[in-house]
Amino acid sequence: MTSSTTPVQALRDAGVAVWLDDLSRQRIASGGLADLVRRGVVGVTTNPTIFASALAHGDAYDAQLRTLAADGAAVEEAVLRITTDDVRDACDVLRPVYDATDGVDGRVSIEVDPRLARDTAATVASAETLWSEIERPNLFVKIPATREGLPAITAALAQGISVNVTLIFSLQRYRAVLDAFLDGLEQARAAGIDLAPIGSVASFFVSRVDAAIDPRLDALGTAEAAELRGTAAIANARLAWGVYQEVVAGERWQALAAAGAKPQRPLWASTGVKDPAYPDTRYVDELVVAGSVNTMPEKTLDAVADHGAVRGDTVTGTQDASAALLDRIEALGISIDEVTEQLEVEGLEKFEASWSELLGTVEAGLTSAASSTEEAR
Repeated sequence: MTSSTTPVQALRDAGVAVWLDDLSRQRIASGGLADLVRRGVVGVTTNPTIFASALAHGDAYDAQLRTLAADGAAVEEAVLRITTDDVRDACDVLRPVYDATDGVDGRVSIEVDPRLARDTAATVASAETLWSEIERPNLFVKIPATREGLPAITAALAQGISVNVTLIFSLQRYRAVLDAFLDGLEQARAAGIDLAPIGSVASFFVSRVDAAIDPRLDALGTAEAAELRGTAAIANARLAWGVYQEVVAGERWQALAAAGAKPQRPLWASTGVKDPAYPDTRYVDELVVAGSVNTMPEKTLDAVADHGAVRGDTVTGTQDASAALLDRIEALGISIDEVTEQLEVEGLEKFEASWSELLGTVEAGLTSAASSTEEAR
């Protein structure tokens, strides 16, 4: 990295797509999102917590809440209107990036109702609704990688809906996600759908793995356990990259690529550090590899821009060492499979709690707006 190259530019030069894990109407209206795009951000991810936080701060949503309240909108209808309006506008801000990259980047993600994560048909229906409501080619619909979510991922892709597969923790589940992706594109090709516009990323969660395994290591109280602290998440993600490389080298993917398909890039999610003892750019600096995506909360993005230590590819050729690290953790009696399974369960619970928070925030906003309108009369 030269002295004149910023860390964000260095990431881009290394082939990493830098995305922002945040969105608000204020950020869009103020030009803040457009400014981040000029600084090198090429995608946006959202979730219910992000929307709830945006609604709770400032008055950017007050006018729409008054309109929705006057129209007698139910809470869930209001949530749909508010969130899809924000994501649609964000898609428009990112559209030049989408066009310039031939649809690879410039994407904005919105999540299906997480309460549907164990219901395949309902998840597909939710994805269809979001896709038709937002009606932008650079949209990603986020679908959790639960067992029931896998066929929903396939069904959505088979219709030409671009998908961000979220909540992936284990290598076994990641392989199933890649299979679901290939199944969906093969079905789309068989139906005569153009594969070129269909996009997909697979969001592999990182920091939560260390947050779950480190306390188990600490409880052992041994020198080896202390040495292994903070190694599991990066090793797990680096092994996921190896799985991805195996799939894109295979015949199924090569046939789809020849038909115009784009790969389902690995996306490193949950990249903000949970332990303040770790460098705040750890899950960015250690996962640099061309063809990947890193979506960062603003705090992490600012840290990377300020002092990120981008030193080129830190993933390729690390698979054997990563497997050895996880083997050492397993040998201490800590089951990686058990941890990742529990993380999925907890992740779904957090998603559902976030959705409830969003519903509650919107309901309070509608009530306040209705009361204010009544008082004005």
